[in-house]
Amino acid sequence: MQRSRIAAVVAVILAIAVAVVALIPVYQSHANLGLDLQGGVLIRLEAPEGTSNEDMLGAISIINNRINGLGVSEPDVRLEGSNRIAVELPGVKDPEEAVRTIGTTAKMSFVRVDNGEVVVDGSHLKDAQAMTDDQATDPNRRFVVSITFDDEGAEAFKKATQDLVSKYSEGDQKRAIAIVLDDKVISAPTIQSAITNGQAQISGGFSSMEEASNLAVQLNSGALPVDLKIVEQNTVGAQLGPDAIAQSLNAAIIGCIILALFLLAIYRGPGLVADISLVLYALLLAGALILIRSTITLQVIAAFLLSIGMAVDANILIYERIREELRAGKSVRVATDSGFKKALATILDANVTTLIATFVLMALGTGSVRGFAITLAIGIVISLFTAITFTRFILKNLVLGGVIKTPRFYGVRRED
Repeated sequence: MQRSRIAAVVAVILAIAVAVVALIPVYQSHANLGLDLQGGVLIRLEAPEGTSNEDMLGAISIINNRINGLGVSEPDVRLEGSNRIAVELPGVKDPEEAVRTIGTTAKMSFVRVDNGEVVVDGSHLKDAQAMTDDQATDPNRRFVVSITFDDEGAEAFKKATQDLVSKYSEGDQKRAIAIVLDDKVISAPTIQSAITNGQAQISGGFSSMEEASNLAVQLNSGALPVDLKIVEQNTVGAQLGPDAIAQSLNAAIIGCIILALFLLAIYRGPGLVADISLVLYALLLAGALILIRSTITLQVIAAFLLSIGMAVDANILIYERIREELRAGKSVRVATDSGFKKALATILDANVTTLIATFVLMALGTGSVRGFAITLAIGIVISLFTAITFTRFILKNLVLGGVIKTPRFYGVRRED
């Protein structure tokens, strides 16, 4: 029984060591660095003076939707003053395409060629999808955007196409509906037969699948509620150069080593357990940030290091409670169990109050502030797991396995 408990501890520690070696290269290759670490695009958009705050917030929401369509993770879109919007896009490879997708209004309408009547507009759009037309003979019409209207739009489109087919003979240029985007005619296809299924295609003018996809993103996210003018567009390099990043990384490593040595010097055996717990904590937190595709910025790194400090604090609270129980004359086994139970309430109180602050920052903050809050919140939850569950598992099995027999393991000397 004792050997199985010791074997379980050894197996867990070896698993953590293997995970560190295996996962660190994966984390490095999948890390999404922010604008300050890898550079990207900074765009500032300006609305006319007097634009309402409601319209500005609506524009920010739509821009966020469009950026998500571009595949940019955690961009920083924020209101500056009363009529400006700043957009930071880390790691964007095609700045011009990003600018066109974000800044255009994407007001779409289908207009009859014969009388200029608007048949249906973008408000009746249900869905837009970019696709390839393999049957197209014209290279300019290979990439298309297939759109689907809602019931009201489908009915209006049906009536208009039926009317055109009945009025004009096949081949007549008036038997057409123009597709107009931002007051520009994209195409004006001739109606071959009445369209009754509420579906249509935008073709022509797309040189690549990416252009068609960007238009689909614009149409799905909706038209901007206000005209925005691009007043600044910069491709920025990383605010921290490679040397500064390397120095920061070295400083973090040195700090963690000093912290590990401190725990060993003060708490001896339990300090080693705390060090292993911190390695697991850092591994889990980094994995969680990669999993949710968090953008790694200086603020996120700061939250990461702060949460490590809080995880250390939880271990210290537990060990001090165990020491108090040992000084009170309790056995090692009883003191270990009692120490965890008594430290639990204090640890929960301290972490819950911090969690409340992070929730407030997530609700009211934007961009880097939210990134800091999210990282800290995840770190707190993981620190509770490693301190209360993992550390307890290791110490309990060491006690029951006969490895921890005397109070000296916890740095307490007591006369028998």
